[in-house]
Amino acid sequence: MRILVAEDDGETAEFIRSGLEQLGHNPVVASTGVDALHLLSTAQFDVAVIDRMLPGMDGLSVVRRARAAEIELPVLLLTALGRIEDRVTGLEAGADDYLVKPFAFSEFAARVNALARRPPLQQPEVTRFDVRGIQMDLLKRQVTREGASVHLQPREFRLLEELMREGGKVVTRTMLLERVWNYHFDPQTNIVETHISRLRSKLNEGGRTDPIETVRGVGYRFVDDA
Repeated sequence: MRILVAEDDGETAEFIRSGLEQLGHNPVVASTGVDALHLLSTAQFDVAVIDRMLPGMDGLSVVRRARAAEIELPVLLLTALGRIEDRVTGLEAGADDYLVKPFAFSEFAARVNALARRPPLQQPEVTRFDVRGIQMDLLKRQVTREGASVHLQPREFRLLEELMREGGKVVTRTMLLERVWNYHFDPQTNIVETHISRLRSKLNEGGRTDPIETVRGVGYRFVDDA
C-alpha cells in the first residue's frame, strides 16, 4: 500500500517508515502539516497516518481540510494526548482511528491494515440528472425539457430514470421489466415498447430530437452525447 506518514519527529517517522517498508508497503513521509495536506491533495494514497501535533498546520486541521476537499481515504491519527475528550475531538475532525503514543508497531500495523480493508465510502446518491436539455429531479418527481414541464406517468418516469441513470449504456428489455415492473419473467406482452413509445411522444413533443435509441434485439439507451 502507498501510505502517507505525517510525523515531525524524525526518530518516530523513521521507525514507522522502516517498519512499513519491511511489510512491503510504500510509505511517503511529510514533516509538516502543510506538506501533508499538499501531498493528500496531489497524490494518491491508500491510508494516511497523521500526527496530531504537526508544525505549521496541526494534524486536526490537516484532516478537517482534507475532508472539506472531499479527500476520503482512511486516516489514522497519532497523538500523545490520550484523554477521551482528545480522542473524540480527533474522530469528530474526520479521523477514522486514533492511536496514542507510545505504541507497539504490531498494533500500529494492525490498525493500518484494518483501515485499508474498510470499503470505500458510499457516494452520495444522485437525485438529479441533466442531459441534453432534459432535467430530471428525483426528489420533486419532476421532468423538464429546455425549461418546459414534461408530465409523465409513474412508469414513464421510472423508465426515463433507468435510461438516464445508465449514462448512455444499453438497458435491456429484461432489465427494464425487473426494475420498473418488478417482473422476474417475461409477460410476453409489448408493455415495455408501449411505455417507451409514450415516453418518446412526451419528450419529443414539438419536433425535438429523440434522445432514446432503440438497440434492435437488445433494448434501449439514452443518447447522452450531442
